[in-house]
Amino acid sequence: MVPMHKVRMAQWDRLRQLPAAYTQQLHELYDRDALPMDVRHYLSAWIEKQEWQRAARDHDFAMVLFQVLLENLDIQHSRFVQEESLLLQHNIRRYKQNFQKYLDEPCALANTILWFLGKEKEILQSADLAEQVQFLCVEPEAMETSSQRDLERKIAGLKNEVQCIEHTMLCLEEQQDEFDFKYQTHKMEAVVDEAVKKEQMKVLQLLVNRLNECRKSTLSDLSKCLDRTDDLIDILVKKELVEWQRRQQKACIGAPDNVCLDQLEKWFTCVAVCLFQVREFLGKLEELVGKVSYDNDPVKAQKPVLQRRADTLLKNLLKSSFVVETQPSMPQGKGPLVLRTNVQFSVKTRFLVKFPELNHSMKVDVSMDREAPQIKGYRRFNVLGTKIKALNMAESQSGGMVADFRHLTLKEQKSGGGGKGVSDISLSVTEELHIIYFNTVFELKGLSVELQASSLPVVIISNSSQQQSAWASVLWFNLLSLDTKDVLFFANSAAAPWLQFGEMLSWQFLAATKRGLNEAQLEMIAHRLFGKQQNYDTHKVPWSKFSKENTPDTFWVWFDGILVMVKTYLEDLWREGLIMGFVSKGKEKSLLKKKQRGTFLLRFSESVIGGITFSWVDTTITGEPDVKTVQPFTKVDLCQIPFHEIIRNFQILEAENIPENPLLYLYPNTPKDEAFGKYYSERSGSDSPYIKYIKTKLVFVSKENTLEARSPMSSDMAQGEGLEPMNGLSGEAAEQNGSPHPLQSPLETYQPDPMLSGSAAATEDDLLMYLNNPNLFVDSDLMQDELGLADFSLPGFSNCQPPQSCGSIFQ
Repeated sequence: MVPMHKVRMAQWDRLRQLPAAYTQQLHELYDRDALPMDVRHYLSAWIEKQEWQRAARDHDFAMVLFQVLLENLDIQHSRFVQEESLLLQHNIRRYKQNFQKYLDEPCALANTILWFLGKEKEILQSADLAEQVQFLCVEPEAMETSSQRDLERKIAGLKNEVQCIEHTMLCLEEQQDEFDFKYQTHKMEAVVDEAVKKEQMKVLQLLVNRLNECRKSTLSDLSKCLDRTDDLIDILVKKELVEWQRRQQKACIGAPDNVCLDQLEKWFTCVAVCLFQVREFLGKLEELVGKVSYDNDPVKAQKPVLQRRADTLLKNLLKSSFVVETQPSMPQGKGPLVLRTNVQFSVKTRFLVKFPELNHSMKVDVSMDREAPQIKGYRRFNVLGTKIKALNMAESQSGGMVADFRHLTLKEQKSGGGGKGVSDISLSVTEELHIIYFNTVFELKGLSVELQASSLPVVIISNSSQQQSAWASVLWFNLLSLDTKDVLFFANSAAAPWLQFGEMLSWQFLAATKRGLNEAQLEMIAHRLFGKQQNYDTHKVPWSKFSKENTPDTFWVWFDGILVMVKTYLEDLWREGLIMGFVSKGKEKSLLKKKQRGTFLLRFSESVIGGITFSWVDTTITGEPDVKTVQPFTKVDLCQIPFHEIIRNFQILEAENIPENPLLYLYPNTPKDEAFGKYYSERSGSDSPYIKYIKTKLVFVSKENTLEARSPMSSDMAQGEGLEPMNGLSGEAAEQNGSPHPLQSPLETYQPDPMLSGSAAATEDDLLMYLNNPNLFVDSDLMQDELGLADFSLPGFSNCQPPQSCGSIFQ
């Protein structure tokens, strides 16, 4: 609703107070001589009080208003004479002379003023709507950036220009009808008097001259309109659409970029509508020339050139308007653009020129890369399923013209792979890129254009074990490649600058858990990749180091193992920032040693794939800080007991064999129960649903606290850094038949060392074992069989369900 003070304010005064974006529209509206802005300004009060609608129908009333208008101009001229405003005197005199052309057609003047007043109201309504939206704290997408605001102004200017040409065309047709009527009357009257005949011919000549000037002016306006349209299409296709495509690439690999097409659809449709109107104007000119023509008619010379130009611009716009809105993806895939043979996938195309009359009339056909690269072993595929669908407005929430393919599958051609090829390039299955094409035909108002859209390159696998490597290829391509049709990208893949690479890693966590990586976490990862450096900005990560097929110890295998574990078991804890995660052991030790006893932090293992551990600070007999670490937990543990319950129930034996939970404060100083309490099971102690599991777990610690706690990478603890894998016994111990023994976790690539080991020749007095009830066992009985297994571990027990697949992180 428009505020009351604005309702009472004169229309022209409201227009003058508008923001710059709408003032620009006003300037573009009055950028012509039909109604000069000076006249509108100085006679604003009088103009807004008159009944122009009545004057447009009533010739006599229109003549009265016309005479009053001229009188008001005379009054205004006299005022400027008194003020000695020479320029304004000159302008007002010229405007009055121009208005003389309405002497015989005062209704046309009324129509012109009425049209301008209507356009002013449209500008005011747009401004009022924008103000209301802003008041509701909703930002219009069209106003996100200054460049988009500028584009909005240009499109508004184009629409105004087309509407003005429409008005001009009506005036041109009226002039031609007037000339034709008088010319036909002249021929029928067969005047004999030469003087009268000569006078009539003079009048006819004036009319045809005026008609000729009007045609020239119209053609000039059309040419300028096409110039403006050309500039707009250049911005839409080469800037806005390209930027959207890049945002879509990044969004496919987890970036939080806006890929909504509604605003682009609005712009594309508006420009297309204007071009179709220009084509109609050109058709109307041809029709008028068919009725009345003369020597040196400008329409005959210029119309064909304008027609070809308008058609070319329209075709270029339409060809760029057909896009893939949602890239190919499988329902249970790791992310988009990884497809598996014989498994259904979906993809959605969209036509950005929205003409409701084309609903369900444009058929889209799907096909695979027809001109595959000539590489030995490069596979070829056929698309199966519902391959033809019509663009329609029913399958889009926003009402866009889309074809949503939901039941497509790929099948490898038997003769497609293993060909000779002409290139020595060798690509692995997950480095092979393929493109899916979509074809349709646009037909409307005599114009027919073939359109084609293409997907981003997809990686096609035949086994689920290839998903991790395939997703790494998708990440790498869309991070680095701006050429979305470069299927040979991995033949010579570029290295990734650290800043881009680190941002991409953060996107993975952001997409999976709604929380990305902070600077400290990224610095630890950079340290892992490049070693200790003053600055990592100039460093680059090569493809071979990130992920290369058949290489088990790549960075991506380690990072993805953590990501899947967090998404599957630790999402809530990660999202709340309770897990520090990416922190080196040296950094961890320096952080904890400065804190009070019982302070602990949660860290991802640097050597056990998909492992998480915690370390805490204790004090030695001499009062020195002593950092201890447990062996990493993997999905074998976490699928059976939540990590927060492990933290809640973790206990060790201290002096006098009294069980104690050493985890008191989450770093830096948050009480443990305050940090994790809301996740605890309502039942505790003997009623806990995890008590049976907890009772079977072994914890070995140093009785006198004389041994330094070691993480699975004990060699690195001494140095405070480093990332070497370790060898040794698995710490997965379970009580079976009264004798614990190690179990291998399916996610562990390397076997970790014991958590707390002082030497290989440790005596039974150095170590104690604690189950949930220490009275059930005698230390000496157990310890004789367990020398060298000084670990805290959580293996699965025999009746536990096997761990399930972690699934997609993009669900």
